[in-house]
Amino acid sequence: MTLKFTNTLSRRLETFEPIHPGEVSLYTCGPTVYDTAHIGNLRTFMFEDLLKRFLIYKGYRVSHVMNITDVDDKTIDRAITEDLSLTELTEHHTRIFLEDLRTLNILPADYLPRATEFIPQMVESIKVLLEKGHAYRTDEGSVFFDVSSFPEYGRLARLDPEQLRSGERVADDDYQKDEARDFALWKARKPTDGDYAWPSQWSAGRPGWHIECSIMSTHFLGKHFDIHCGGVDNIFPHHENEIAQSRCLHNTPFVNLWLHSEHLIVDGQKMSKSLGNFYTLQDILDRQCSPEAVRYTLLATQYRQKLNFTFPRVQESQKAINRLRELVRRLEEVPSSQTGTRPEIPDKAVEAALDDDLNIAGALGAIFSWARELFGLMDGCDLSHEAASKSLEALRRYDEILGVIYFNLDSETGADIKRLIKERDQARKDGDWARADAIREELLTRGIILEDTSSGTIWKKG
Repeated sequence: MTLKFTNTLSRRLETFEPIHPGEVSLYTCGPTVYDTAHIGNLRTFMFEDLLKRFLIYKGYRVSHVMNITDVDDKTIDRAITEDLSLTELTEHHTRIFLEDLRTLNILPADYLPRATEFIPQMVESIKVLLEKGHAYRTDEGSVFFDVSSFPEYGRLARLDPEQLRSGERVADDDYQKDEARDFALWKARKPTDGDYAWPSQWSAGRPGWHIECSIMSTHFLGKHFDIHCGGVDNIFPHHENEIAQSRCLHNTPFVNLWLHSEHLIVDGQKMSKSLGNFYTLQDILDRQCSPEAVRYTLLATQYRQKLNFTFPRVQESQKAINRLRELVRRLEEVPSSQTGTRPEIPDKAVEAALDDDLNIAGALGAIFSWARELFGLMDGCDLSHEAASKSLEALRRYDEILGVIYFNLDSETGADIKRLIKERDQARKDGDWARADAIREELLTRGIILEDTSSGTIWKKG
């Protein structure tokens, strides 16, 4: 089966061929740690986790770098506003971000560089761009990239070359889509920056946002690597500027495949604090949603489609997970002596769907169609024990991609729930109904619903 992705650079579905056979170099734009990430941010990180997990599933060795932007306009402004040091602010929000990733079962990056750790390398690279004639210094000591020196500028974002405003400059780290102007590589310290400045031969100041990612990505992955990811809001100016400065700095192709995830909306509207639909992960968990249900919700829409987040959708995600967990329970209880049908495992269908630009909906459709078949066979006692064992192995494989079935079941939390259920079962056998009811109530307060069936007690997230 052939793995294909839609490359933002070409706007075409392309066959993926890594630079080095069997190995994938992956860079994903990380957070700017001036505030807590919202679920729109987390949707992008979830797409990147699905991508990484599927590449690993297919046998690739993935080298993954995700940066932490701990110095830019936003971090400096917030640190000054909150009367914190830059380190205090950014380390606080970095810890929250990493905990959010753990909560959602997102695999950690192999390398997690901070921008402030690479400022000397950035200074040296800016010096090279000046020497090559791709940058110029201003009177106040800032350095800007000359977009007119790179004829391919605007290709990623499909900008009209005639509309490039050559010679005009934009100093902000973020700007509007029609402002294709020279951008800052080095920003001389302003009075509003406080004491946050680093030395350079041009001035005391700091690097621009765009040069940070170019230096950190190539430091770990080399001057030419396989995949660069981010949200669609990163296409311009950030990734466009990364391409320009990196190509001019190294005279190499830089990145082969650019992948971008679409926006997340809430209840059909753009997420905003003014509308009251702006959510962090903790906001959602506080409404008794399980981490795995949130993960499934963020995962189940193909990355190039807008995701409409609703709380009923999270509830449906929980039901889908519960069904897969019930399937696991039923499969584990198929008697070792039972003979019967051996249905086909849908490995090919699942992989074929994900090979097609990470068509997660197609993969989930194949899994749930197979699950219906298995339930029907088990209801009729017509599933062989061997087939049940093979099916359990397949579910384990699929969950290496999905990360929702066994997530929290294999954790200490899951073990604690099973221990309490076992204790309750014993209390019921002993006629200690008060203790059995107390355990049920304790679990209910944790969002765990118990169901007593003829084959034993099962639990589900409420």
